[in-house]
This record gives sequence, structure tokens and C-alpha cells, in this order.
Amino acid sequence: MQHPLEFVPINLRKPFFFVFLILTIFIYGIFDILDKPFRNPVSPRGIVSLELAFVPNRAHEIISSWEDARWANISIDDLSAYPFSSFGFVDGDNFLPFHYLFFGLGFDYLFMPVYALALSLGLLLAGHEKPQWLRSYGALAGWGVFIAALFDAVENYTLWKILTGNIITPFPEIAGVCATVKFTLLILGITVAVVSTFSRKEPAAPTSPE
Repeated sequence: MQHPLEFVPINLRKPFFFVFLILTIFIYGIFDILDKPFRNPVSPRGIVSLELAFVPNRAHEIISSWEDARWANISIDDLSAYPFSSFGFVDGDNFLPFHYLFFGLGFDYLFMPVYALALSLGLLLAGHEKPQWLRSYGALAGWGVFIAALFDAVENYTLWKILTGNIITPFPEIAGVCATVKFTLLILGITVAVVSTFSRKEPAAPTSPE
């Protein structure tokens, strides 16, 4: 099986990888800020807790905790210092939490191709000049990363449905399955990339005597 980004010229693979890696880290940092107000004892992992709720009762419990929260872990003064305040997330003394969530869900659609390209290019680079069996795993994982992004897109749609009041079957279940598949494929991709990076190069083929 050929890696999905095999067509990228060899001399451009590393520059493209670093561009998308930096963008991935930057956007992830933005998501960390967006997610901070939604971490509480009921949803310790913020939006990820909702992604993995799986059942309507659990999803309802998480959303209720966000609606009832006093946002003790972040102040309005702190929020007003964020660039996101210009989007209308801070209205006088009121924090509009679900505006934050909807912005994050929309912004995540930009993040999906960015992290997919970063990890897939990383797999391509890590597998260069490595044994064939390892390159094959890298190619599979490279496709898996893009499949993970597709599951991420479906998951975001179901989260949007949940957050607009449809806290009913099958939306939490679909979100949970999509999130599980997404995280599994991404973890597998990272694992293959790390193993490939630290594996020995394929021995050069012996030259036949003239």
C-alpha cells in the first residue's frame, strides 16, 4: 500500500511537516484556552468528556454542569484579555459559554486537515529508508490519520446537535464511537511514527562484483 502523501516531493516533505506541526501546536494551544472553562468535576477533560459521554443521561449531566457553573477557574477579567472576547464571548459581566463551544466546534474543522497532514507527513518522513514492513505500517497509519479526521468531522456534527438541545439517542452514542475511533487511530499513528523514527535504516543492498 502506498502512503497517501507519497506524491509530495522528497525535498518538500520536511518543510511541509514543520509548517503543519507548528500550526498544529498553535491551534492546539487555542483549544486549550477555549476548553479551560469547561473543565470541572463533572467534566474533568472538558469537551472531551462530552465527546465520550456515550449516553444521553451522561451528556445531559455534563451540559448541565456547564450551564450551572460559576466559572470559578477563570474570571471575566481574564477572559476580556483574550482575543476571543472580540467575538462576543464576553457580554458585560456575563460569560457566554456556549458561544465558546460553537466557535470551538467550527474552528475544529480547520484543525482537522492541519493535524492530519502533520502526522501523516511525520509518518512518511519517519518511514524513509526503513524496512519495508515498517513502511507498510506507516502507509496504513498515514491513511488512518485522514480517516480519523473524517470521524472527527462526524463527531463535531453530533456534538453540535447535542449542544442545540438534541440530547437524545443516537447523537451521544455516535459522538462516543467517532471519538473512540479517532483517538485510537491517532494514537496508533503516533506510535508507528515514534517506532519508525527510532528504528534502524534498511541495510543497503549488496553490490554485485563486476
